[in-house]
Parts: sequence; structure tokens; C-alpha cells
Amino acid sequence: MPASQDQDLQKTPLHALHLELGARMVPFAGYSMPVQYPAGLMAEHHHTRNSAGLFDVSHMGQLRLVGTDAAAAFETLMPVDVIGLAPGKQRYGLLLTEEGTIIDDLMFVNRGDDIFVIVNGACKVGDIAHIKARIGSRCEVITLPERALLALQGPKAVDALSRLVAGVDKLVFMIGGPFAWNGGDLFITRSGYTGEDGFEISVHESQADALARALLAQPEVKPVGLGARNSLRLEAGLCLYGNDIDTTTTPVEAGLTWAIQKVRRSGGEREGGFPGAAKVLGQLQGTVPLERKRVGLAALERVPVREHTELQDTQGKRIGEVTSGLLGPTIDKPVAMGYVASELASPGTRLNAMVRGKPVPMEVTGMPFVPNRYYRG
Repeated sequence: MPASQDQDLQKTPLHALHLELGARMVPFAGYSMPVQYPAGLMAEHHHTRNSAGLFDVSHMGQLRLVGTDAAAAFETLMPVDVIGLAPGKQRYGLLLTEEGTIIDDLMFVNRGDDIFVIVNGACKVGDIAHIKARIGSRCEVITLPERALLALQGPKAVDALSRLVAGVDKLVFMIGGPFAWNGGDLFITRSGYTGEDGFEISVHESQADALARALLAQPEVKPVGLGARNSLRLEAGLCLYGNDIDTTTTPVEAGLTWAIQKVRRSGGEREGGFPGAAKVLGQLQGTVPLERKRVGLAALERVPVREHTELQDTQGKRIGEVTSGLLGPTIDKPVAMGYVASELASPGTRLNAMVRGKPVPMEVTGMPFVPNRYYRG
């Protein structure tokens, strides 16, 4: 990228390492980020599926919610169970608008003395302002700009990380805990965005480069950029904020009802009480019409179908749009996600994607496209 453009972007603590490794850097969420390394997207994707890939995700926002009322306060912003989350456990959450649409998706952990929250990089400024405005009078909202975030993903991630950090192998999926490395503190969760076993590691910025180098020195580990991160998450059937979910989509339309625990649903102990509850709970119950749904799509011809591609029924009527799509490297065929009219959302339904004016036949299919391999113990 041009030097003047690069100077306008923020840099993560690993920026010099990315350049040293020959990464191709691109603007992303206001940062200069590696989209791929010399091996290329396909090699990075397959390496993560088969061994262990290291991702720099330090552009994401990290914050702490502190105070005796923090869990109850945070629960007012989302349709999920925060109060009942046991110490050490992590959960997926959704910040909602008053219309029940999605401001952002996030992860949070009950660490006992605080709630540790990770939000998307492109949304973090708005998310933090929203959280402070809504619940800042009920708990402390402490941002952590000094913390970097690394993700180590793949079936051999546990082997590599265990050599450096004792005890991480005892974690299971969606569990986190404090650890130490080289005299510094880490907070590690066993989770990630690839569908594979793996870990997300919060580390002080002063130690991020050294930790990344130590991980890359392990025989299983290679660096992976944003390109393969996107192809891995799509094969895993996971949403990308800004593509598959945003302030025009509700959790029910997006197929994220699994993230709404029983205690927050109609008839639950703490029913509703979150923004847009009437609409979201109505869609869950069927009393509010659900006009569209997010679905998985498999192309029946070897033609990649990209985001914003129009979807039509077999009679040529527009019935939706692709939100994410590519040639899945693991399954070696084109796959996509998109929104279609509810009556056409059943698996097996045939549709057409209009690629350069020509119909590409597609079939609605279940997700994930590649089976998840999270470690559950």
C-alpha cells in the first residue's frame, strides 16, 4: 500500500514481524493488517486445518466490566444469560438495537472479579461508546488498549502452545483462565473463529512480538492472514459482522437463536428486558412474521459466488442475496451464505445465483460446510 496511506493506519504490536515475514498488508478496521503471507491463502488455510495457524487479531477491542452489578447491567444489552454464566466460562453475545437488530456480536468471559469482553475491531469504538452510555453508571467500563490478541488455531495448536504455557491443555471449548509466560500475564480461552480447536491469547503489547515469535518457532505453527481467516470461518458457517449480520438483521433471521438462552426467552426466569425484545421474542414464537432467513448455499457448478450476488428462485424472481461466498479450500467446491425468503429456506431447495448475468444453480444446505472440531473434553 502507498506509504501515505499506511501512515494513516494504526499498527498492531506485530506490525514489524508481519513485514519481516513478507506479509501483504491491507487496510482493515483502521489498521494495517496482513491479508496473506508468501505461502498464500490456500496454503495457510490448509495448514490451519491440518496443523496450527497463528493469527494477529490485535485490532479487536478488549474491555473489562467491573463491579457487583456488572453482569446484571450487561445482560440488559443482550438477549443472553450473563448473570448465570459460571466463572471461567465464555459465551457468545449480541448487542442489539431497540429494533432488535444486531449492533455487533462479541465474546465475553466471567473471570470472577470482572467480565472480560472482546468486540470486533471495526465496531469497537461504537460498541464501547454504546456500552458506556447504557451501563456506565452501573459498572466500570475499562478499555484495554494495551492488550494485544493472538489466535492460535488448528488441531495441533494445543501441542505448540503447551510447550510454552503449562496447563492450557486442561482447558476445553469456551473455557478460559489466567496463565503466565516469560514473567508476564496471559488470559487464554479455548475458542476461535475457524471451526477448529484453538486458543485466543490476550497478552500485553510489550510481550506480543516475543510470544508470536516463540509460537512461530514451534514446528506446527505458521503465520496466517485475514484471507484464510475468512475462508476458514465461512467453511465453519460462522457470521462475519458487516457481511452476514448487521443493523438490518435480527438474531432470529440470522439463525443465531442458539445464542438466546431459555432464561431470556418467553416464559423464562428473566424473560425479555433487552433492546428489541418484543420483536426478537415474537419472531422466536412465530407471532412476528419472519420474512427471511440466513442459509447455507452450495453451488451445483464450479463457479464461485461472491457477496452481494443476487439470488433468484427458479422462475427468475429475486428472493435474496449472498452475504459471503467463495471456493471452499477444504471441500474444494463453491459455498456461500445468504438471506432468502423464509419459504425457500429449507435444505434441498434449488435457487439460482446471478453471476455476471448468468444463473448459477445452488442448493440450500445445512451448516457448517466443514464439521467443527472444537475440543470439548
